[in-house]
Amino acid sequence: MNSSEIMVEVAYALPHEQLIVPVKVKAGITAEQAIQSSGILSKYPEIDLAVNKIGIFGKLTKLDVPLRHLDRVEIYRPLIADPKEVRKQRAADGKVMKKGGGDAALED
Repeated sequence: MNSSEIMVEVAYALPHEQLIVPVKVKAGITAEQAIQSSGILSKYPEIDLAVNKIGIFGKLTKLDVPLRHLDRVEIYRPLIADPKEVRKQRAADGKVMKKGGGDAALED
């Protein structure tokens, strides 16, 4: 690898599967170009970069952001349920959430 090339990763996760693709790219490449170069869009045609949000190491970012050596571009799926609504429903049902998630039995 010469000084005009960098290594990045492109990641996408489904509930029971995750894929992290290492990609050697030219320095100055954008997140969108790295995603295109990774081939992940052909493997997962449901990814729509106009809809799916992306981030670098868990921090939301835009497609035109230039990448640095060893960045990991993450493609996020839309949420199935709004976490705020789930908490409201649990509260309305009188359920208590135990540490680590899930429902705990109410103690008398």
